[in-house]
Amino acid sequence: MAKIISKLPATSPSKISSLAAKPGQTKPATAKKPSKPKKLKPWTPAEIVAAFSRFRDANPEPKGELEHVNPYTLLVAVVLSAQATDAGVNKATRALFAIADTPRKMLDLGEEEVRNYIKTIGLYRTKAKNVIALSEKLIAEFGGVVPRTRAELESLPGAGRKTANVVLNMAFGEHTMAVDTHVFRVGNRTNLAPGKNVLEVELELMRVIPDEFMMHAHHWLILHGRYTCLARRPRCEVCIINDLCRWPEKTV
Repeated sequence: MAKIISKLPATSPSKISSLAAKPGQTKPATAKKPSKPKKLKPWTPAEIVAAFSRFRDANPEPKGELEHVNPYTLLVAVVLSAQATDAGVNKATRALFAIADTPRKMLDLGEEEVRNYIKTIGLYRTKAKNVIALSEKLIAEFGGVVPRTRAELESLPGAGRKTANVVLNMAFGEHTMAVDTHVFRVGNRTNLAPGKNVLEVELELMRVIPDEFMMHAHHWLILHGRYTCLARRPRCEVCIINDLCRWPEKTV
Protein backbone atom coordinates (compact mmCIF):
# COMPACT_ATOMS: atom_id res chain seq x y z
CA MET A 1 0.00 0.00 0.00
CA ALA A 2 2.86 2.42 0.84
CA LYS A 3 4.37 1.89 -2.62
CA ILE A 4 1.02 2.58 -4.35
CA ILE A 5 0.45 5.85 -2.44
CA SER A 6 3.96 7.09 -3.19
CA LYS A 7 3.29 6.86 -6.95
CA LEU A 8 0.27 9.18 -6.80
CA PRO A 9 1.02 12.76 -8.08
CA ALA A 10 1.33 15.38 -5.39
CA THR A 11 -1.62 17.78 -5.21
CA SER A 12 -1.45 21.05 -3.31
CA PRO A 13 -4.18 21.90 -0.79
CA SER A 14 -5.17 24.95 -2.88
CA LYS A 15 -5.65 22.81 -5.98
CA ILE A 16 -7.66 20.25 -4.02
CA SER A 17 -9.86 23.09 -2.77
CA SER A 18 -10.40 24.46 -6.30
CA LEU A 19 -11.32 21.03 -7.63
CA ALA A 20 -13.81 20.33 -4.90
CA ALA A 21 -17.43 20.76 -6.00
CA LYS A 22 -19.61 23.10 -4.01
CA PRO A 23 -22.81 21.74 -2.46
CA GLY A 24 -25.41 21.13 -5.19
CA GLN A 25 -22.78 21.52 -7.87
CA THR A 26 -21.48 18.62 -9.89
CA LYS A 27 -18.48 20.40 -11.42
CA PRO A 28 -16.43 23.53 -10.81
CA ALA A 29 -18.08 26.78 -11.90
CA THR A 30 -16.71 28.45 -15.00
CA ALA A 31 -16.93 32.18 -15.71
CA LYS A 32 -19.20 33.18 -18.57
CA LYS A 33 -17.57 34.90 -21.50
CA PRO A 34 -18.80 38.50 -21.89
CA SER A 35 -21.18 38.83 -24.79
CA LYS A 36 -19.95 40.85 -27.74
CA PRO A 37 -21.73 44.17 -28.27
CA LYS A 38 -24.37 43.94 -30.95
CA LYS A 39 -23.16 45.28 -34.27
CA LEU A 40 -25.21 48.27 -35.28
CA LYS A 41 -26.85 48.39 -38.68
CA PRO A 42 -25.21 50.85 -41.09
CA TRP A 43 -27.21 53.75 -42.43
CA THR A 44 -28.64 53.35 -45.91
CA PRO A 45 -27.98 56.02 -48.57
CA ALA A 46 -31.68 56.96 -48.43
CA GLU A 47 -31.51 57.47 -44.66
CA ILE A 48 -28.44 59.69 -45.00
CA VAL A 49 -30.20 61.84 -47.59
CA ALA A 50 -33.24 62.05 -45.32
CA ALA A 51 -31.15 63.14 -42.32
CA PHE A 52 -29.27 65.89 -44.13
CA SER A 53 -32.40 67.06 -45.90
CA ARG A 54 -33.92 67.60 -42.45
CA PHE A 55 -30.82 69.46 -41.27
CA ARG A 56 -31.03 71.68 -44.38
CA ASP A 57 -34.73 72.35 -43.95
CA ALA A 58 -34.21 73.31 -40.31
CA ASN A 59 -31.14 75.49 -40.96
CA PRO A 60 -30.52 76.22 -44.67
CA GLU A 61 -27.45 78.44 -44.13
CA PRO A 62 -25.64 77.32 -40.97
CA LYS A 63 -22.80 79.53 -39.81
CA GLY A 64 -19.71 78.76 -37.79
CA GLU A 65 -19.79 80.37 -34.36
CA LEU A 66 -16.19 81.65 -34.36
CA GLU A 67 -16.28 85.38 -35.07
CA HIS A 68 -13.94 86.63 -37.79
CA VAL A 69 -13.68 89.32 -40.45
CA ASN A 70 -11.46 87.69 -43.09
CA PRO A 71 -9.58 84.43 -43.80
CA TYR A 72 -6.66 85.51 -41.61
CA THR A 73 -8.76 86.20 -38.51
CA LEU A 74 -10.66 82.95 -39.14
CA LEU A 75 -7.33 81.09 -39.18
CA VAL A 76 -6.22 82.74 -35.94
CA ALA A 77 -9.58 82.09 -34.28
CA VAL A 78 -9.48 78.38 -35.15
CA VAL A 79 -5.91 78.06 -33.83
CA LEU A 80 -7.03 79.74 -30.59
CA SER A 81 -10.09 77.48 -30.31
CA ALA A 82 -8.11 74.31 -29.56
CA GLN A 83 -9.25 73.05 -26.13
CA ALA A 84 -11.41 76.15 -25.74
CA THR A 85 -15.01 77.11 -26.43
CA ASP A 86 -16.04 79.29 -29.36
CA ALA A 87 -17.72 81.68 -26.92
CA GLY A 88 -14.53 82.02 -24.92
CA VAL A 89 -12.46 82.66 -28.04
CA ASN A 90 -14.93 85.25 -29.35
CA LYS A 91 -14.82 87.13 -26.06
CA ALA A 92 -11.04 87.44 -26.35
CA THR A 93 -10.72 88.11 -30.08
CA ARG A 94 -13.31 90.88 -30.50
CA ALA A 95 -10.91 93.47 -29.13
CA LEU A 96 -7.84 91.77 -30.66
CA PHE A 97 -9.21 91.66 -34.21
CA ALA A 98 -10.39 95.28 -33.94
CA ILE A 99 -6.74 96.36 -33.99
CA ALA A 100 -4.96 93.37 -35.58
CA ASP A 101 -6.80 91.83 -38.53
CA THR A 102 -3.76 91.19 -40.74
CA PRO A 103 -0.47 89.35 -40.20
CA ARG A 104 1.50 92.62 -40.27
CA LYS A 105 -0.71 94.29 -37.67
CA MET A 106 -0.44 91.22 -35.46
CA LEU A 107 3.36 91.28 -35.67
CA ASP A 108 3.40 95.00 -34.89
CA LEU A 109 1.29 94.27 -31.82
CA GLY A 110 3.86 91.74 -30.56
CA GLU A 111 3.65 88.49 -28.65
CA GLU A 112 3.35 90.05 -25.19
CA GLU A 113 0.36 92.18 -26.20
CA VAL A 114 -1.28 89.21 -27.95
CA ARG A 115 -0.93 87.28 -24.69
CA ASN A 116 -2.68 90.07 -22.83
CA TYR A 117 -5.64 89.96 -25.21
CA ILE A 118 -6.07 86.18 -25.11
CA LYS A 119 -5.08 85.40 -21.51
CA THR A 120 -8.60 84.18 -20.71
CA ILE A 121 -8.14 81.32 -23.20
CA GLY A 122 -6.51 78.05 -22.16
CA LEU A 123 -2.86 77.58 -23.17
CA TYR A 124 -2.74 81.27 -24.07
CA ARG A 125 1.07 81.56 -23.86
CA THR A 126 1.67 78.81 -26.42
CA LYS A 127 -1.15 80.09 -28.59
CA ALA A 128 0.18 83.66 -28.59
CA LYS A 129 3.56 82.32 -29.69
CA ASN A 130 1.88 80.35 -32.50
CA VAL A 131 -0.15 83.35 -33.66
CA ILE A 132 3.01 85.43 -33.99
CA ALA A 133 4.92 82.58 -35.68
CA LEU A 134 2.17 81.83 -38.21
CA SER A 135 1.87 85.55 -38.98
CA GLU A 136 5.60 85.71 -39.66
CA LYS A 137 5.39 82.67 -41.94
CA LEU A 138 2.40 84.06 -43.83
CA ILE A 139 4.38 87.21 -44.60
CA ALA A 140 7.67 85.45 -45.38
CA GLU A 141 6.32 82.60 -47.52
CA PHE A 142 2.82 83.51 -48.67
CA GLY A 143 2.89 87.26 -49.20
CA GLY A 144 0.74 87.85 -46.14
CA VAL A 145 -2.14 85.87 -47.67
CA VAL A 146 -3.74 82.77 -46.14
CA PRO A 147 -2.86 79.81 -48.43
CA ARG A 148 -5.57 77.75 -50.08
CA THR A 149 -4.12 74.23 -49.91
CA ARG A 150 -4.27 71.76 -47.04
CA ALA A 151 -0.52 71.10 -47.03
CA GLU A 152 0.33 74.80 -46.83
CA LEU A 153 -2.22 75.47 -44.11
CA GLU A 154 -0.99 72.53 -42.04
CA SER A 155 2.57 73.87 -42.32
CA LEU A 156 1.62 76.93 -40.25
CA PRO A 157 2.50 76.91 -36.52
CA GLY A 158 -0.44 75.80 -34.39
CA ALA A 159 -2.49 74.64 -37.38
CA GLY A 160 -3.42 71.00 -37.98
CA ARG A 161 -5.81 69.05 -40.16
CA LYS A 162 -8.93 70.31 -38.39
CA THR A 163 -7.78 73.94 -38.72
CA ALA A 164 -7.09 73.41 -42.42
CA ASN A 165 -10.51 71.83 -42.95
CA VAL A 166 -12.32 74.72 -41.25
CA VAL A 167 -10.43 77.40 -43.20
CA LEU A 168 -10.79 75.59 -46.53
CA ASN A 169 -14.52 75.20 -45.97
CA MET A 170 -15.48 78.53 -44.43
CA ALA A 171 -13.04 80.85 -46.19
CA PHE A 172 -12.72 79.18 -49.58
CA GLY A 173 -15.87 77.08 -50.02
CA GLU A 174 -14.13 73.70 -50.19
CA HIS A 175 -16.09 70.53 -49.38
CA THR A 176 -14.16 69.47 -46.29
CA MET A 177 -15.16 67.84 -43.00
CA ALA A 178 -13.72 69.29 -39.80
CA VAL A 179 -14.15 66.72 -37.02
CA ASP A 180 -14.20 68.16 -33.53
CA THR A 181 -15.40 66.47 -30.35
CA HIS A 182 -19.05 67.07 -31.30
CA VAL A 183 -18.79 65.61 -34.79
CA PHE A 184 -16.78 62.67 -33.46
CA ARG A 185 -19.50 61.93 -30.90
CA VAL A 186 -22.39 62.24 -33.36
CA GLY A 187 -20.64 60.10 -35.97
CA ASN A 188 -20.04 57.29 -33.49
CA ARG A 189 -23.17 57.51 -31.35
CA THR A 190 -25.59 57.51 -34.29
CA ASN A 191 -23.42 55.02 -36.22
CA LEU A 192 -23.53 57.38 -39.19
CA ALA A 193 -19.73 57.29 -39.39
CA PRO A 194 -18.15 55.13 -36.68
CA GLY A 195 -14.41 55.44 -36.19
CA LYS A 196 -11.70 54.97 -33.58
CA ASN A 197 -10.18 58.39 -34.20
CA VAL A 198 -11.08 61.71 -35.81
CA LEU A 199 -9.44 60.84 -39.13
CA GLU A 200 -11.47 57.64 -39.49
CA VAL A 201 -14.69 59.53 -38.74
CA GLU A 202 -13.73 62.32 -41.16
CA LEU A 203 -12.99 59.95 -44.03
CA GLU A 204 -16.16 57.94 -43.43
CA LEU A 205 -18.31 61.08 -43.37
CA MET A 206 -16.68 62.24 -46.60
CA ARG A 207 -17.49 58.86 -48.10
CA VAL A 208 -21.14 58.57 -47.11
CA ILE A 209 -22.47 62.16 -47.25
CA PRO A 210 -23.74 63.13 -50.72
CA ASP A 211 -21.90 66.03 -52.35
CA GLU A 212 -25.00 68.24 -52.36
CA PHE A 213 -24.79 68.47 -48.55
CA MET A 214 -21.02 68.71 -48.08
CA MET A 215 -20.73 72.50 -48.09
CA HIS A 216 -22.62 72.77 -44.78
CA ALA A 217 -22.39 69.19 -43.45
CA HIS A 218 -19.74 69.82 -40.80
CA HIS A 219 -21.67 72.83 -39.44
CA TRP A 220 -24.89 70.84 -39.19
CA LEU A 221 -23.11 68.04 -37.34
CA ILE A 222 -21.24 70.40 -35.00
CA LEU A 223 -24.42 72.28 -34.11
CA HIS A 224 -26.32 69.02 -33.68
CA GLY A 225 -23.69 67.73 -31.25
CA ARG A 226 -23.40 71.05 -29.42
CA TYR A 227 -27.11 71.66 -28.83
CA THR A 228 -28.99 68.37 -29.28
CA CYS A 229 -26.79 65.26 -29.19
CA LEU A 230 -25.11 66.34 -25.97
CA ALA A 231 -22.34 64.31 -24.37
CA ARG A 232 -24.02 63.52 -21.05
CA ARG A 233 -27.75 64.02 -21.58
CA PRO A 234 -28.59 63.93 -25.27
CA ARG A 235 -31.90 65.59 -26.05
CA CYS A 236 -33.36 62.68 -28.00
CA GLU A 237 -36.90 64.01 -27.50
CA VAL A 238 -36.21 67.02 -29.77
CA CYS A 239 -33.76 65.36 -32.15
CA ILE A 240 -34.90 65.65 -35.78
CA ILE A 241 -33.12 62.44 -36.75
CA ASN A 242 -34.05 60.31 -33.72
CA ASP A 243 -35.93 57.76 -35.86
CA LEU A 244 -32.80 57.21 -37.96
CA CYS A 245 -30.26 57.17 -35.12
CA ARG A 246 -28.81 53.74 -34.27
CA TRP A 247 -27.86 54.54 -30.66
CA PRO A 248 -29.21 51.66 -28.49
CA GLU A 249 -29.73 53.98 -25.50
CA LYS A 250 -31.77 56.70 -27.21
CA THR A 251 -34.81 57.67 -25.18
CA VAL A 252 -37.40 57.79 -27.97
